[in-house]
Amino acid sequence: MELAQQVEELGYKRFWVSEHHSVPGVVGSAPTVLAAAVAARTDQIRVGTGGVMLPNHRPLVVAEQFGVLESLYPGRIDMGLGRSVGFTNGVRRALGVEKDAAEDFSTQVQELLGYLAGTSPDRVHARPGEGLRIPPFILAVGEGTAIAAALGLPVVLAARPDSEERLEDYRSTFQPSEWAPEPYVILAVTAAVADSTEAARQLLLPEAWASAYSRTRGVFPPLQPDVPADLTSREHEYFENALRGQIYGTTAEVDEALGDLVRRTAADELLITTNTFDRAALLANYAALAKLTG
Repeated sequence: MELAQQVEELGYKRFWVSEHHSVPGVVGSAPTVLAAAVAARTDQIRVGTGGVMLPNHRPLVVAEQFGVLESLYPGRIDMGLGRSVGFTNGVRRALGVEKDAAEDFSTQVQELLGYLAGTSPDRVHARPGEGLRIPPFILAVGEGTAIAAALGLPVVLAARPDSEERLEDYRSTFQPSEWAPEPYVILAVTAAVADSTEAARQLLLPEAWASAYSRTRGVFPPLQPDVPADLTSREHEYFENALRGQIYGTTAEVDEALGDLVRRTAADELLITTNTFDRAALLANYAALAKLTG
């Protein structure tokens, strides 16, 4: 709540929360509930999900949840939808889904949008929700860009080496819809700013270690201030992979890197994520980034 209020004061346009299950230190297990709390504590910033993992839920329930949010906070709600399922077999069993649940994502999205548009073939109505204009966004993982293009929806894509090629395909195959007349791209990137390049890199190490820990032990731990000095070769490999592609450095270095990224991808917006243990450093990082993106 405090972070949302702080970044609103810094001039950010959106504040999105995610969905993760059985992850210590991550509060995003119920993103629509959290979004409601964030919207209640802020005044103007758009609040949304990045995203609700649709395979874990029934589309009607999601439509109703966003209908309630939009009714409570008109014109401030974004509906980000993802196709990932639980991280472990145990989580998937608890959610009642299998790994292949993501294969029905396109159908689920269409069903959800049908409830909002009032075009459900079974005469089922999302109340509230039906008739409300809640901007949908597709979090592109795997086939996500193709699904977003086919359905005529804005896309959120992680900045990776193949991003430009995937965005070219998205734009060239985009089918205009009532939700979006033309392609719209939000590029997701992890970025950290500090007084020195090394200090900025240090901000990213806690999450990189948590990622490496989860890959080698199957459990994602809370962020810790320090990384163990003696990593195994396997841990080190995952640790370095977690840092690959992330942007960090001084104000000038990050400004140049983000500017180059936007020029190469023609992204309409940047979705910035920074996860670190030091809360004061986190806020200072977002304040510095706000000055860059204006």
